[in-house]
Amino acid sequence: MLFNSYIFIFLFLPLTLAGWFALNAMGRRALARLFLFAMSLWFYGYFNPSYLPIILVSILANFAFYKLSGRMKAGRLKSWALACAVLFNLAVLFYFKYYDFFLSNLNALFKTDFVLKNILLPLGISFFTFQQVSFVVDAFRGEVPDYDFLGYACFVTFFPQLVAGPIVTHDELVPQLMSEDNKRFDWDNFSAGLFIFTIGLAKKVLLADVLGGAVNYAFGAVGDYRWAEISSAAAWIAILAYTLQLYFDFSGYSDMAIGIGRMFNIHIPRNFNSPYKAITIVDFWKRWHMTLTRFLTKYVYFSLGGNRKGELRTYLNIMAVYLISGLWHGAGWTFILWGALHGAFSVVTRWAGKIFERIPRAINWFITFLYVNFCFTVFRADSVGEAYRMIARALRMSSGGVAEGMLEGFMQPEFDFILSLLPSLAFDGRLAMLLVFLAAALLIALLPKNSGELCEGFKGGVLSSLAVAGLLVWCIFSFAGVSTFLYFNF
Repeated sequence: MLFNSYIFIFLFLPLTLAGWFALNAMGRRALARLFLFAMSLWFYGYFNPSYLPIILVSILANFAFYKLSGRMKAGRLKSWALACAVLFNLAVLFYFKYYDFFLSNLNALFKTDFVLKNILLPLGISFFTFQQVSFVVDAFRGEVPDYDFLGYACFVTFFPQLVAGPIVTHDELVPQLMSEDNKRFDWDNFSAGLFIFTIGLAKKVLLADVLGGAVNYAFGAVGDYRWAEISSAAAWIAILAYTLQLYFDFSGYSDMAIGIGRMFNIHIPRNFNSPYKAITIVDFWKRWHMTLTRFLTKYVYFSLGGNRKGELRTYLNIMAVYLISGLWHGAGWTFILWGALHGAFSVVTRWAGKIFERIPRAINWFITFLYVNFCFTVFRADSVGEAYRMIARALRMSSGGVAEGMLEGFMQPEFDFILSLLPSLAFDGRLAMLLVFLAAALLIALLPKNSGELCEGFKGGVLSSLAVAGLLVWCIFSFAGVSTFLYFNF
């Protein structure tokens, strides 16, 4: 189910909030958690009920591993049990996400003819798998208190963050779900939650989806007859537009998840902190997808030895983390290359730290932002070759306008209305609107406070309430067709 849909906003969310608080008000704590678990499964299986057995089996298996961990004494046998628990989760993820990728590369390398299964990727499997891996590792380390099954099931399936994060840990979510202080409806939390939810919805509907029209046309044109229409200027627009689209789409989802959690009196950790303000690639990864960075740091980087085994080993560990991050995002060489590029620049930045410190901050920011743009081009492209062609076209600096399809894909009813009010122009008003919108989106990503900072100081006054209501209505009227979130693919 999509956050940006009528059924979610007008039916699912009000019904779930009402049921959760009503059951808790009646003192039916266990029934309230069962209700939340059932509603989360409805949310998850809305588009495809066949996903449900997969997540249910995963929950049951990991809960069994958790219970087993409490009955075992420290030693080799317990270490083997932990390895089996982690391997079980990774095997499920491998089968559904990487099986066909592995076989296709095996066929290409050894000229074999293994039949691909064309397995349908279950929604959010990367997120709930990593979340459960963190849980079982903590359980075998003795860091998890005694949770019942419903508490654990709600931790895994809590619908705001189930499909695309943020990746939460058990100690962040389960105690809040169990807390008596969180069982009563709170207007302050609800208003703050609605505020941040609306910001996220606006990022998705009013910014990301609009940018996506131009992006889809330009990247879709690589390799077909329309490629001649893509000039250097169009390529630059597509590259920058995708960088902004991905940020507004994913951070918008995270904001909505955080906002919905707040309506339930649940504080979900921030996932973004103005990443495009970063002045180094290391700084960027402290701001981008922060919960994934936290997971990889704690469960991969530190497990490999971190920076405790010498400089060379530290760099190898960094590269391993970024390669895993790339592979986690998708089964394709573009994602692996994307991770490798970030890892390589991170290593260079750490190795030559004093050199970067002498460079003015503005230049460091520009280098980082440009590098991130080119890396996201690799991330977006269907193949490494297509990414190369797009970047090469941008760097060629040839003359030419912006493809008609990019202009048309960008236009929205609001912009048509604005253009109709303007006198006849000597230039294409659609191109002007595209450039103004692109510049405005970039400034929004760079200059004002981010949603987390705004929420910290939010006060539900009359003017702010009217502004939130107006923005929410605008977003709802802008719903058109099925507009899934980009990270649903990962």
